[in-house]
Amino acid sequence: MIDRDIAPSVNSRLADEKAIILLGPRQVGKSTLLKQLAPALRQKVVEWSGDDADVRTLLANPTATLLRQYIGAAKTLVIDEAQRIENIGLCIKLIVDQIPGVKVIATGSSAFDLANRINEPLTGRKWEYRLYPFSFGEMVNHHGFMEENRLLNHRLIYGYYPEIVNNPGEEEVRLKQLSSSYLYKDILTWERIQKPDKMERLVQALAFQLGNEVSFNELGQLTGLDNETTEKYVDLLEKSFIVFRLGSLSRNLRNELKKSRKFYFYDNGLRNAVINQFSPVALRQDIGALWENFVVSERVKYLAYREINCNRYFWRTHAQQEVDYIEERNGQMRAYEFKWNAHTKARFPKTFLDAYPGTEAHILTPENFQAFLLEP
Repeated sequence: MIDRDIAPSVNSRLADEKAIILLGPRQVGKSTLLKQLAPALRQKVVEWSGDDADVRTLLANPTATLLRQYIGAAKTLVIDEAQRIENIGLCIKLIVDQIPGVKVIATGSSAFDLANRINEPLTGRKWEYRLYPFSFGEMVNHHGFMEENRLLNHRLIYGYYPEIVNNPGEEEVRLKQLSSSYLYKDILTWERIQKPDKMERLVQALAFQLGNEVSFNELGQLTGLDNETTEKYVDLLEKSFIVFRLGSLSRNLRNELKKSRKFYFYDNGLRNAVINQFSPVALRQDIGALWENFVVSERVKYLAYREINCNRYFWRTHAQQEVDYIEERNGQMRAYEFKWNAHTKARFPKTFLDAYPGTEAHILTPENFQAFLLEP
């Protein structure tokens, strides 16, 4: 079994009274993680699933009295696919506030506000974690640095979903099934989207524009959606942990792009499945974009699992000067360029370095990226 980086942190917070909210895409191992933590859970454990219609019905109008009856003598309540329960925020709040001694662990494959229409706040009542497909660091810990480094080209094409990692030789068929079965399930269920074909075209358009500046107007033209609907659909894709965005850094220069954004997929394999492109690295014309997506998405996992908060950007001017990725933490900026070919000559725009003095500048290639994903 592959150990998850967040397991020690989750385990350390099982003893207090706050709820634990574990969010992440479907099929990334949330249930498996809970099985790993099972010996440390307060006994007795009761499990509910938001996929069960009777559970959703019972919790439609929750009260503390009803919840006490449903929970009974249990000391740990695990709620799987909690985003499907309309009043999940209120349910958890009532348990935390009025039923002492019960630890709530809720998992969800999309942000709870997709389903939680009353928007009941859990401020101060929860620890929130995000679980992603396996990470480079987790796989290094599992079978060693040398082995994982040798698999880099494979990861760029097939990604890190547990089902893919654990079933070598079946990557393509399993990725296609994963993308068709789970990709839009929560969005189509809860937002009652009437045109799933356009949602699929939107995801494909984002996949083809990987690492590039994205225009909602252009996306709308490609998919036949108006700008407002396009923005709404993209927001739902973000809340369902399919894609995430970087905004543009703009503070000092008149010609900096001020409201631009780039989108990345949380997993390279899923991105390639969306466009049905599994050609090997040597034949890829989009290898630069795949490399950038891999490093940025792995860095997102790294920061999340270590509970490191920072601002993340890209930088670009109207004159097409650009910096791929920037982190700002504790007043310090670090800028990164991602180059697949380690022999490519690369330099940071003098305009950027002059505008943001003191910024650390790094060029990451397959020969030197490892520390970026393994060390602070």
